[in-house]
Amino acid sequence: MPTWGWIILVIVALIGGLVGGFFISRKYMMDYFEKNPPIDENMLRMMMLQMGQKPSERKINQMMSQMKSQQKKKNNAKK
Repeated sequence: MPTWGWIILVIVALIGGLVGGFFISRKYMMDYFEKNPPIDENMLRMMMLQMGQKPSERKINQMMSQMKSQQKKKNNAKK
């Protein structure tokens, strides 16, 4: 195989690896954030206290359920 053939083969393999790596890492991160949401109940409490609101357990649970339902709608819309 001539030299230019090897060069083209290396470039195609590099591009294929970059594209494949991007999609694999994207899928991994989406699954990770679905299982481990970045905002939890303690963070909501702190945000509400900083805004001057007194966080009740009922309000915290309501906000968490709203966030989870929005995430599910977002995921279903993508599929």
